[in-house]
Parts: sequence; C-alpha cells; structure tokens
Amino acid sequence: MKFYKMHGIGNDYIYFDCMNGEIKDPEKLAVRLSDRHFSIGGDGVILLCPSKVADCRMRMFNADGSEGKMCGNGIRCVGKLAHDLGYVKGEKCTIETLSGIKTLEFTLDGKGKVAFAKVDMGAAILRGEDIPSTFKGEKAVDEPLTVDGRLWRVTLVSMGNPHCVVFEDPDGLDLASIGPSFEYSPSFPERINTEFVKVEKRNVLKMRVWERGSGETFACGTGACAAAVASVLNGYCDKDKPITVKLLGGELEITYTDKTVYMYGPATLAFTGDVEI
Repeated sequence: MKFYKMHGIGNDYIYFDCMNGEIKDPEKLAVRLSDRHFSIGGDGVILLCPSKVADCRMRMFNADGSEGKMCGNGIRCVGKLAHDLGYVKGEKCTIETLSGIKTLEFTLDGKGKVAFAKVDMGAAILRGEDIPSTFKGEKAVDEPLTVDGRLWRVTLVSMGNPHCVVFEDPDGLDLASIGPSFEYSPSFPERINTEFVKVEKRNVLKMRVWERGSGETFACGTGACAAAVASVLNGYCDKDKPITVKLLGGELEITYTDKTVYMYGPATLAFTGDVEI
C-alpha cells in the first residue's frame, strides 16, 4: 500500500489514503511502522478517511497503538493530503475528528499545493474534571502537583487532547525520566500530555513536550495551543493576539480568543513510498 510520510515542524506521521478502502487493525500497524530502526519510523500513523458530516475524516494512532482524539500538526497534513490528492477543492475544508469537526484554511504555494494551514481548533476546555483530571473547579491554573516527590505548578487545558502545562525552562530537563511520571500520574485517569514552557518575552514561548503514547516529539500542535492558553491564563501573554510557540522542530502561531483557538503552521510532504501491510 502506498504511504505518505508527512510532518508538521518535525511532528512526523505515516499517512494512508483510505478514502476508497479500509485498513484493518491500524493500531497494530502504527506500532510496527513507527519503529525508527526497523520500519518507516514516525510518531504514529494517520488515516485519511471518508466522512458523512465533513469533507473527510481523520483517524490518528500513536506509536504505542493507542488512538488519539486530535492531533494539531497531523490535521494540517491531513488537510494538505486531502487537498493535494483532489478530494477537496479551494482553500478551505472541514475534517471530522474524535474531538469534533475542525475547519481549515489553506495557504497555497506556487504550484497550487498546500504549504500552510490555519486550523480553528475550537474552544479550550478548562474545567478540571473535563480534562480529565482529579482537580476540581472551573479552572486548574497554577495548581500544585507532586510528581516523583517534587512539587510542580501546573495549568490544565484540553484541546481535544488533555494537556498539563508547566512553566519551567525546558533546557536541561530529562524528559525521558520526567515525562512518563507526569503521563502516568494518578491525577490523570486517561494519562496526560505535558508541556514544559519558558516565557522568552511577551507573546513568545519556548516549549518541549512529552506526548502520551509517543514520548518526546519535535512538536505538538494541541500542546502548543494548550501552552498559549495557559500563558494567557497565567498573565504571561495576551488574548486575541498571535503567540509564537517555539518547538524543537520549528514555530507555530497560536491565537486564543473568547470563542476558539486558532493554530497556524506548515504542512510538509517528506516523501512517498510503498509498504507491504
């Protein structure tokens, strides 16, 4: 079967066009193909599927086989794939996900291919129990959380995926050790993605991320959105203004409004190939 290796600022997935055919056991396929030494390698597998309520549907599987409800960098690439393969026309499309229908606006290159996409990610979920977490109340902002015997200050945001934002300089942190401790903390019944964020200046953030099911990745779109929302809630950045989030793989532009969160960034096709599945 033909695959498309794509990435959004280094957050790379293996994409399959399933608009005219179904892949059985995508969970097992994600585990096998994501191996970076004995297979294609990636942060997981994403399927472009037909939808009855949108232009297309996205299914996303982490490297450990677990299915994710949303992927910010992945959805930009799904939009690019759907557009560049001719399934959607023009400079807009809608994509069905497990966290709802998302609307994308495309920036095209000189060849008519999608280069960048702006995604309406929907409203941020802030209520502690809806993250989900053991925190109570309408917001969990700058709350104390003990992980591995250390007290951290955390802010919780869900963008379809649950996120725990920690304002701590990410340089020098041993995420391979710290990340799993947050991910499997009993405070998060469905596990958690964790962002470690430094405020470089007003409306400019630097971030590293530990993603549940994948480990540290070069970038996380929903994580960048969560970091931006958390920075506004903690008074570090401004609502309704673009916030630059610097990740290991590049930069995203996030705007947090009263109604929604917008994410803008590139979508890149690395290469195509064939794999026996």
